[in-house]
Amino acid sequence: MKRIIVVGGGAAGMMAAIGAAEKKNQVILLEKNEKLGKKLFITGKGRCNVTNDCDVETLLSHVVTNSKFLYSAFYGFSSRDMKDFLETRGLRLKTERGNRVFPLSDHSSDVIACLERELKRLRVEVRLREAVKEIVMEDAAEEAESGNKDSKRIKGVLTDRGEFCGADAVILATGGLSYASTGSTGDGYRFASAAGHTITELSPALVPFEAEEEWVKELQGLSLRNVSLKISSGKKVLYEEFGEMLFTHYGVSGPAVLSGSSIVTRQIRKVPLLLSIDLKPALSREQLDHRILRDFGEAKNRQFKNSLGSLYPSKLIPVIIKRSGISGDKRVNEISREERETLVSLTKAFTVTLTGLRDYKEAIITQGGVKVREIDPATMESRLVRGLYFAGEMLDLDAVTGGYNLQIAWSTGYAAGQSAGGQDAGCQSERIEQ
Repeated sequence: MKRIIVVGGGAAGMMAAIGAAEKKNQVILLEKNEKLGKKLFITGKGRCNVTNDCDVETLLSHVVTNSKFLYSAFYGFSSRDMKDFLETRGLRLKTERGNRVFPLSDHSSDVIACLERELKRLRVEVRLREAVKEIVMEDAAEEAESGNKDSKRIKGVLTDRGEFCGADAVILATGGLSYASTGSTGDGYRFASAAGHTITELSPALVPFEAEEEWVKELQGLSLRNVSLKISSGKKVLYEEFGEMLFTHYGVSGPAVLSGSSIVTRQIRKVPLLLSIDLKPALSREQLDHRILRDFGEAKNRQFKNSLGSLYPSKLIPVIIKRSGISGDKRVNEISREERETLVSLTKAFTVTLTGLRDYKEAIITQGGVKVREIDPATMESRLVRGLYFAGEMLDLDAVTGGYNLQIAWSTGYAAGQSAGGQDAGCQSERIEQ
C-alpha cells in the first residue's frame, strides 16, 4: 500500500483520488475550500454538463489545444466510461442536444454527491479547509547516476497548518485561474514551476467577447437560436459555428460564441475581429428575398417598422432598421429593390466588431498551463520529478463547450490516480504519518 496525496477537490482531483483508491492505497485528498466540487457546482449554470456522449475520435476533434496528448487518457477512460461510472453508482443521466450529458435532476449537486459517496466507500481521507503551501522534493542522485533521467522525486507536501505530509506520490489538480471565487487561484502553477515545469502563456477561455458598437447595449439579454456565426480577421475565417448566442451590455456571449473565444485568443490580442451572424441560415439569399416580398405583399401600406415581426425578434428590429438605412416610417410598397437587397445582406451577415475578451471572472476555463511535453501522456506523471502527477485544468489542455472540458478533467484525473496508485514509486522517503 502506498500513500498518495491529491491536491485539489474539483472534478479532476476527486476522480484522481478515486482512481488511486481503487488500487487499495491510502489516499488523502486536500481541499482548501470548505467543501468539494465548488466550481463543479456552478458548471453549466448549476446543471453540470458532465460529458459529451460521443466516441473518442469525436472527443479529440473538439479539443482545441494539444489534442494528441489526450489520446491515451481518453481511450483509457472515455466519456462513455464516465457515463457508466455515474450510472452504476446510482446517478440517473439524460442526453440533450449536441450529445451533452446532464444529471436527470438538472442539479450539479447530485454529481458531487455521487463522487463524494464513492470517495467515502473507497475510504479516501478528505481534508477540507487545508491548503498546500509547498510541494517537497528530494534529489534522486543515485538514480541519475544509474542512468535514470529523473534527478528529483516527490517527498510530500507542506500545508498551511504547518504540517509535512509525506507521500509516495502527489497529484496536483488545483485548477486554473477562472472563477477565482471557487478557489481557482493558480496555486498549481506555482507548485509546477517550483518543480522545474514550464507554464505556457495563460489566458481566459470560453469567455464572452467585448464589442465596439454602442448599439449592442440595446440588445442586452437577446438570445438568438439556430444562427450561423463566423469570426474573421480580414478575409481569413478563423472560426465557424452554428448554435445559440446571447447579446450582453458589453458584447456577445452564449455557447456558440464562447467556443470561438478559445480559437481566436491570440489573434484578438493583436487586432479587432469581425463577428458575422447569419440570422436566417436555413434560407438562401434568394429564398430570403422571396420571404421578405411575401411579408411585404401581405400589407403593402404598412410601415417598414411594423412589417418585420415575423422575421426578427422584437428587440432586434430597431437595430435592423437603423443599420439598414431604411426609414422606419416608409411604406413597404415604396421600398426599392436595392433597399431590399440591403436588408437581405444585413440579415445574412449581421456584423459585430469584437475588440477583446472578458477576464477570468467570467471565463469558464483557463487556456494554457503546464507544458504537456514535460508530462507522460499515458500516466500523467512528470518527466522531471518522479512521483509527481498532474490532472485537469492546470494542464495546457482545453476544448470547446459541450462537456469536453469536464471529460478532460475526468480522464486525466483517473489516469493520474490509477498510475500513481498502481506503479512502484521506488524508494520511500522518510515521512511523518498523520
